[in-house]
Amino acid sequence: MAPVYDFETIRTERDGDVLRVEIAHPRNELNAVDAVLHEELADFFRALKREDEARAVLLTGNGRVFSAGGDFDWFPEFQKPEVLEAVRRDGKQMIWDLLEVEVPIVAAVEGPAIGLGASLALLCDVVFAAESAFFADPHVRVGIVAGDGGAAIWPLLVGPARAKHFLMTGDRISAPEAERIGLVNFVSPPERLADDALSYARRLAAGAPLAGRYTKMAVNKLSKDALNTAFDTSTALEIVTFRSEDHQEALDALRERRTPRFRGR
Repeated sequence: MAPVYDFETIRTERDGDVLRVEIAHPRNELNAVDAVLHEELADFFRALKREDEARAVLLTGNGRVFSAGGDFDWFPEFQKPEVLEAVRRDGKQMIWDLLEVEVPIVAAVEGPAIGLGASLALLCDVVFAAESAFFADPHVRVGIVAGDGGAAIWPLLVGPARAKHFLMTGDRISAPEAERIGLVNFVSPPERLADDALSYARRLAAGAPLAGRYTKMAVNKLSKDALNTAFDTSTALEIVTFRSEDHQEALDALRERRTPRFRGR
């Protein structure tokens, strides 16, 4: 079947009224976000706003991973002001465009959903997770602020107190625990995840299209309010911390396989 959208790192195909979308970086089995994937995610969600054939979208990762977050090999490029500004601009547009997509989006998460990967999954309308999946936003562990939507969506889903715990420690949360506290909707055995999520997407696709879309648009006003409150501030502070000595120390420690020594500067 010919792809619906032409991207290098994102596969798409139609399955009846469901558009199946798979994050599938050909050069990174963990779907880590590098310059190419980041740009294509931004372009894809911009295009998806104009989708007029599918009645639901199923978003997955290939293999046994959704997305392991930012590619650390890309991070040194952020010391260039022009690169950091382009990433800031595209990142903001990506998140806002995701919320502007009127077609319901069901995420099916297997393996890790980390950083931006977690934000993308959690900003979808319904989230299925395999029992073996886990979520984390570990920006702080590399000395930077969670500036790609995490500071907005985690508090909205689980409340400020729980969100601050996970965002300030970077601790991972298992799929069963994520379901218990309301971070995700459903947990499935790994062998049933794809079928369960697709069945749900088909259920949404079979509903009244306008009623479903307009209900989503109304509820997403809450997510947009959260983004209006937190996104620009968290992104601006993330840019500050990208230029900090602590961030460089974190990258050095990763490369040298040691514990970082943060100094608050």
